[in-house]
Amino acid sequence: MPNRPSTVIFAGIADKNPSLYRRVRVALGDPSAWVQTNQRSVALVRDLEMDRVRANSDADQVVCPADYTPPESLDPDRETATAQAVAEFCRREGIVAATVDRSLPYIFAWHLQQSGVELTYDPDLGVVDRRQKSEQEIEALIQSQSVTETVMRLICELIAHCPVNADGLLMHDGQVLTSQRTRAIAAAEFLKRDYSMSHGAIVATAPEVADCHHAGDGPLRVNVPVIVDLFPMNNQTRYWGDCTRTVVNGQPSETVQNMHRAVIRAKHAAANQLRVGNTADQVHRASDAALMDGGYELSRGKITDQPSLQHGTGHGIGLEVHEPILLDFGGGPLLEREVFTIEPGLYGRNDGGVRVEDMLVVREGDAQCLNQLHDGLDWK
Repeated sequence: MPNRPSTVIFAGIADKNPSLYRRVRVALGDPSAWVQTNQRSVALVRDLEMDRVRANSDADQVVCPADYTPPESLDPDRETATAQAVAEFCRREGIVAATVDRSLPYIFAWHLQQSGVELTYDPDLGVVDRRQKSEQEIEALIQSQSVTETVMRLICELIAHCPVNADGLLMHDGQVLTSQRTRAIAAAEFLKRDYSMSHGAIVATAPEVADCHHAGDGPLRVNVPVIVDLFPMNNQTRYWGDCTRTVVNGQPSETVQNMHRAVIRAKHAAANQLRVGNTADQVHRASDAALMDGGYELSRGKITDQPSLQHGTGHGIGLEVHEPILLDFGGGPLLEREVFTIEPGLYGRNDGGVRVEDMLVVREGDAQCLNQLHDGLDWK
């Protein structure tokens, strides 16, 4: 493998680019850049943000575009000016080659290349380092998952305790309880705790739940399982929680009870494989095998009437709710301190769906589960 250039450049909008945010540590809505050389790390940000970045990041130096105005002056457009300043920084520092990640905006690549900087793309840059969490990051995820479970308990107990009208529909505060109302209640609870549900939530029951990513629609009913999947972001740390539980108001059918037992077996089988030295493929196959041993069929890409398997076993999580790598077919080796969700599920139009999701940390021995909440169907 050829030697990589020693200079590394990240750039873009930190509020939307987790790899850049992980370095500047401020969710900037304006363009910024991070340049790492052998000698030092430099954050190039808008002048109004310099003090915040100095206070929160580990940058050796914090500068603004005006500090690196090229001979032809800076463009009035902020993104163009930032890209020009990064190119001018490289010119003054004698940087002729740099490694960049998958998220580098083309405007930065273009200005760097126009100034004679040769760019080398590294698909693992900004990915592997985010996969292997620091203990501080794991603590942030523990905090997010704890708050997620607090609201999850509230929502599942609310559903379980609702009175039922003559049509078998759940009632709350004198109105029929719907998927939409339940999501709104969850969003309000997270907002009280300074968490946001920017990607929404899932509160789904039959028949819509047969599509495993359907957010849910309409009334919730007695004796029918409801999948509740909550994945909020901590507005302060920007690390995510992600937890799924299934609740039944009333008596679950024997079919649903069997589905739940199979899902729990699959969750444990996957967790037992979640360790350094194994692969994401092994984790997923262990989960699938447990479900198929229960008599359920694989139906990826197809919505079914009878309960079936539709998706991978889980995903990485951190500064994004879905991070590499997936616990799925072909998934590669697991790294120590990676954090994953494990979320086997079964779904069908007729009987509804069952999914249970925990968050776990890969360790040298057994994985560390970050969940404390029970995973049963009864929430009374």
